[in-house]
Amino acid sequence: MQEKQNTNGLIWFRNNLRTTDNVSLQKAINQNKKVIAVYFFDPKYFSVDFFGFKKTEKFRAQFLIETISNLKQSLTQLNITLLTYFDAPENKISALCDEFSVDAIYTQKEWTTEEVDTNNTIKKSIKSDVKLIEDFDQFLYHPETVSNNSTNIPDVFTQFRKKLEKYVRIQEVVCVNPLSETNKIENTTEIPSLKDLGFSNFEMHPKTAFSFKGGETEALKRLNYYLFDSKKVSFYKKNRNGLVGKDYSTKFSPWLANGSLSAKTIYHQVKKYETKFGKNQSTYWVIFELIWRDYFKYISLKYNTKIFKIGGILDRNYHWNTDKNSIQNWINGETKDDFVNANMLELKNTGWMSNRGRQNVASYFAKELLQDWRIGAAYFESMLLDYDVHSNYGNWMYVAGVGNDPRDRKFNTQLQAERYDASYKFRNLWLEKTLF
Repeated sequence: MQEKQNTNGLIWFRNNLRTTDNVSLQKAINQNKKVIAVYFFDPKYFSVDFFGFKKTEKFRAQFLIETISNLKQSLTQLNITLLTYFDAPENKISALCDEFSVDAIYTQKEWTTEEVDTNNTIKKSIKSDVKLIEDFDQFLYHPETVSNNSTNIPDVFTQFRKKLEKYVRIQEVVCVNPLSETNKIENTTEIPSLKDLGFSNFEMHPKTAFSFKGGETEALKRLNYYLFDSKKVSFYKKNRNGLVGKDYSTKFSPWLANGSLSAKTIYHQVKKYETKFGKNQSTYWVIFELIWRDYFKYISLKYNTKIFKIGGILDRNYHWNTDKNSIQNWINGETKDDFVNANMLELKNTGWMSNRGRQNVASYFAKELLQDWRIGAAYFESMLLDYDVHSNYGNWMYVAGVGNDPRDRKFNTQLQAERYDASYKFRNLWLEKTLF
């Protein structure tokens, strides 16, 4: 380990809200005598977007508050103070650097437009001798081990997966040691409440399939439960298309999305499980899904803003509609399709929807209603607890026929309902007339 300099580091947390397997945290601790941390509840992520949806609705807002509260506690164990602000980072970071004589800012590297714009503004505002040290820390396969040029990423997932599985090794999880107690500073900042962010307090719907709290502690508890306590992971492939209950799938995605759990941590724990209890298709399939998650990030790196364009990465020139009644009926679960309706009501009331449900409602929106797929993607962005920009837009492009699926398929939602909800258990759960 390199010798620490007599310098001050600032960890700027973004979507890497954990103390386990956090490269920015590790570098800051290893390279500086003094370290502070900051998280910004950026108002732009709680504002209304181009399509009229709040970019973050109450479900993910509450989950984020819980996550930051947990992160603050975890950092306290490392003797690091977490400052929290309901403000844009570009308004505060320069002043923080001056106040605490910061020599280097450590943060997760992002590449989508809004995040890059924020970075560029910050670089202009800080002194030239303050370093901005960014690390890709949201991947299973680190970009440095995959390609020097993102344009070389295959446009077909199977090609991507097979090459990586054959030639690329997953990096180890990184660990950190606590700093001395003298590293703590006085902290008068407070984590904003739901009310501060523009929401009323609410109780989570009793029928939700995701009845968990935000934060790294809960994420690691769920990981341990799903693998070692219940051994549900050995049945994942068989059960992953379920619709009711908390155990039909891993439910790791909300914690993965805001980075309170890393893909590498999941991977190495699955490998540990396989060594102890044996591997099968199900244990592999959890890793397979993590590779899909990586793939959408690499497609985003390759195509950048094209993932937000109406023609997608294929530049397909379909005719899309923007009928307000059709869109609102879809949102409210008032279409002609009961399977779509049940899934949309689940999302509206809980911020959660199964993977099977997402594929069906997205296909119905884009291929049956023929509405602009970006509106559906924006609604998902607003509502989903596990919203991840790359997976969300990658999946919507895929289903809408403008992404990584040359077959341009359309889901038969009624056949899907017969296959995955033959007993009507899911539809009855959400279509009860007494619900509203």
